[in-house]
Amino acid sequence: MIYTSKIQKAIKFAIKTHEVYQKQKRKGKDIAYITHPLTVGIILSQSKASEDAIVAGILHDTIEDSTEDKKVSAEMIEERFGKEVSDLVLSITEKDKGLSWAERKKQALEHIQNFSHDSLLIKSADIVANVSELLDDYARYEDSVFARFNAPKTKIIKHQLEAICSIVQKWKENPLTEDLKFLADKLQMIESTKFMSQNPAKVIKYKDYDENEKLECPACGWKGTPRESGFIESGDYCLDVSCPICGKMLLVADFPKA
Repeated sequence: MIYTSKIQKAIKFAIKTHEVYQKQKRKGKDIAYITHPLTVGIILSQSKASEDAIVAGILHDTIEDSTEDKKVSAEMIEERFGKEVSDLVLSITEKDKGLSWAERKKQALEHIQNFSHDSLLIKSADIVANVSELLDDYARYEDSVFARFNAPKTKIIKHQLEAICSIVQKWKENPLTEDLKFLADKLQMIESTKFMSQNPAKVIKYKDYDENEKLECPACGWKGTPRESGFIESGDYCLDVSCPICGKMLLVADFPKA
């Protein structure tokens, strides 16, 4: 079976948590929150994820976002869906929502380094769903969409880029790698002017070009060399090296004038 009873049960549980008990909405929008975990579940199923990973994806916000009088616990999820699902949901659940936005996001990035492949896949699907929605809203409403968040636009974008970079570098065979990189490029372009003004590409003469020079992307945090980036373009006047994750230009090597 593809649509298993366990997946059906998870959908019902998530609907009760997000919709029936609190009519939860997407941040700053009159759209039912339940659309998000269901989207994550669809992305995971398209990624050939295991049944437990799909179930965990559907339930991934139930602990974090349940109300106090109907609080969902890891024990409750384990009782209904098994320890594997419970552990996966816990792995991507923010541990302390009382911390500042910056501290919570810092911890989230640190936790990625300890994720299993299933946790990475669920987190990837979560990012794909969130960032795709954000980009769609941005195309319609531009900068006003960032007013719904608890941090400025540049920090929101930078955190998402850093999360994508961490996931891609942690697991290159991730089925969602290309989706993540595509979205990273779109995100980086929103703030490309600021990224370039604050951290312009390094400009050198071609004779000084070294394919093993150490580079670091100020947008997403990728570290590597021009050779490792594999993202090199050669035109009539120069050679450009860009970040392989988000596409930010990092290095320009000018060719000798004829």
